[in-house]
Amino acid sequence: MVDALRGFAVMAILMVHSLDHFIFPVYPTNSPAWLNALDAGVFEVVFTLFSGKAYAIFAMLFGFTFYIQMNNQRKRGGDFGYRFLWRMIWLTGFATLNAAFFPAGDVLLLFATVSIVLFLTRNLSDKAVLCIAVLFFLQPFEWYHYIAGLLKPGHRMPYFGLEEMYAEIAECTKAGNFRDFILMNITLGQKVSLAWAFNVGRISQTVGLFLLGFFIGRKQMFVPSDKNLRLWTKVLITSAVAFAPLYTLRALIMGSDHAIQRTAGTAFSMWQNLAFTMIIISSFVLLYQSRRFRDMTTDLRYYGRMSLTNYLAQSVIGALIYFPFGLYLAPYCGYTLSLVVAVAIFVLQVRFCKWWFGTHKQGPLEHIWHKLTWIGTGR
Repeated sequence: MVDALRGFAVMAILMVHSLDHFIFPVYPTNSPAWLNALDAGVFEVVFTLFSGKAYAIFAMLFGFTFYIQMNNQRKRGGDFGYRFLWRMIWLTGFATLNAAFFPAGDVLLLFATVSIVLFLTRNLSDKAVLCIAVLFFLQPFEWYHYIAGLLKPGHRMPYFGLEEMYAEIAECTKAGNFRDFILMNITLGQKVSLAWAFNVGRISQTVGLFLLGFFIGRKQMFVPSDKNLRLWTKVLITSAVAFAPLYTLRALIMGSDHAIQRTAGTAFSMWQNLAFTMIIISSFVLLYQSRRFRDMTTDLRYYGRMSLTNYLAQSVIGALIYFPFGLYLAPYCGYTLSLVVAVAIFVLQVRFCKWWFGTHKQGPLEHIWHKLTWIGTGR
């Protein structure tokens, strides 16, 4: 189930990134009216369902995987913590590789950066882990700036110059020089990626999601049982009930001045996304108890088992399809056609996964990461 859920998240990330042209906002300018209307509908559906939620599922399962690794090592009488830090160093390398083809950086660098929290909390009690997760979900940095703005009207949030950095990266991408494109992405691109994550509350939310996944693993909440099914049903109902007022309050706040949008608005946006994410996760868990649904999601299991390879391959394929140094199809692909491209990439990647697992236990990059993690141990 976890493999299928992870596969679902990576597939959804692919759809969002393809519609975004992998952060290269160049689109057709003379499409017929019917296609513009269809494009608008496709954009609304895909981004409402997946934007901010797919990454959240991916992040939560990152914390869950950490629990699996910790628990397996603990059964052998060891502590996975320091080996995990070593593993994160190599994840930074994979993040750099992915960022080379993904303008404005990518989420793997954020994961590697904030993963230190998992190391620091690995031996804390379940209650402490959950409390820290809730603290970060509350978005303390945003509320600090909101209150500071109320107490001191001249207070300003940190300005990172995101618009200027994005514009510089966009110009470099449009120029089509492959060498400059790579260098820009692994330097300024990574910088703007982390700055953006801080700016929109994703750093705090990612920490919370890591710890939530860790907590779910400790509590064995993904293990099929009547107790867990009742629990996930409660999560689904609670999240669904919470989503409506959070959505409404966020909409009201976004009509306020810019400072309130950047602070309270960011917090409510993250809470709204979290509620919707939990609706997706709990629905998936409950539906997975059905044999029919399990059969329908077989391809996602293969896809999820090779999530790192598929995630990095998406960026390379997307760059070759949309960017000037490749086929440069961005000016010809509206949102609808971009979704078709995403589906085609997904189908091809699934077929590769099935072929690969016919003779291997791990995906190509997963195998390399495993060997690098346990280098010097013979594992």
